[in-house]
Amino acid sequence: MEVDCSNGQKRPIRTLYSKKYGVDLIRYTHGDANTVVYSSNKLDDTIRYLSLTDNKYIRYFPGHTDRVVALSMSPVDDTFISGSLDMTIRLWDLRSPNCQGLTNPLGKPVCSYDPEGLIFAAGVDSEAIKLYDLRSFDKGPFASFETLFSRVCEWTGLKFSRDGKQILISTNGGAIRILDAFNGSVLHTFSGYNNSKGISLEACFTPDSDFVMIGSEDGRVHVWSTESGMKIAVLDGKHSGPINTLQFNPKYMTFASACSNMAFWLPCVGD
Repeated sequence: MEVDCSNGQKRPIRTLYSKKYGVDLIRYTHGDANTVVYSSNKLDDTIRYLSLTDNKYIRYFPGHTDRVVALSMSPVDDTFISGSLDMTIRLWDLRSPNCQGLTNPLGKPVCSYDPEGLIFAAGVDSEAIKLYDLRSFDKGPFASFETLFSRVCEWTGLKFSRDGKQILISTNGGAIRILDAFNGSVLHTFSGYNNSKGISLEACFTPDSDFVMIGSEDGRVHVWSTESGMKIAVLDGKHSGPINTLQFNPKYMTFASACSNMAFWLPCVGD
C-alpha cells in the first residue's frame, strides 16, 4: 500500500499486489517516488523493478540463487546493491537487467551504501563488517572490522548515519550496536527493549544522526542518544504487535512505524 504522507490524514493512495512472488525489502528508486525495486519472499529470487503509477514491471534482475536479504539504493544515482543467502553481493544498474558486478564476502551478507554513494559496507556472518570502494570492489574490501555481540543473535541490517560517521547494526536479538565507520570501534550497544522471539526488528538513525530508534516486541519505540548512549524516550504507538519496520521521513520530520496489523506516523523527537 502506498500512502500520502504530505497531509495530517495520511490517506492511502493505492494498493498494489504481488501475490505470486510476495514482497520484501521494498525500496524507492533514486529521485523517483513513482518506481520501486523489491525482492521476493515466495517463488524465486529475482529482484523486480515496478512502476507504481500503472502497476507494471519495468525490468527484472535475475541472478541470485537464494533469498535476497539485503537491498540498498545508491543515494546518488540509479545503481543498487543486493545481498543474498547465496553468499554473494551483486551490483546493479536500473537501466540494465544484467548484474554489473559481484563479490563474494565469504559469508551471509547484509549490506548498505554510505551517504555519498562511494563505498558500501557488508556485514558478514554476523561477526565482521567489510568496507568496499565501488570503483574497485572487485579487489576486495579495503577495511574490515570484527565485532561480536555478547548474546547470540544474527545481524539483520546495516545503516550508515547521514553524516557517514557511524554504522548501525540491527539484529534479531535484544541488542543493536553503533560503530565508528572509520575504525570500527564500538561506540554504543543499545538494549533494554523486548525481542524474545528473535524477530527481525528494523532500527534507524534520525536525519541529524543524533538519535537511534528501534521498535519493540511490545509495540513501543525506544530512542537513544548517539552521543551519550542514554535512552531518552519510549514512545507508545499503540501497536498490537511487534514493530518490525521503522523509517524516518526527513522532509516532514516524522517517522513511520509498522507492525503486521497497522502503521503509525509520529513527529520526530523534540518536535
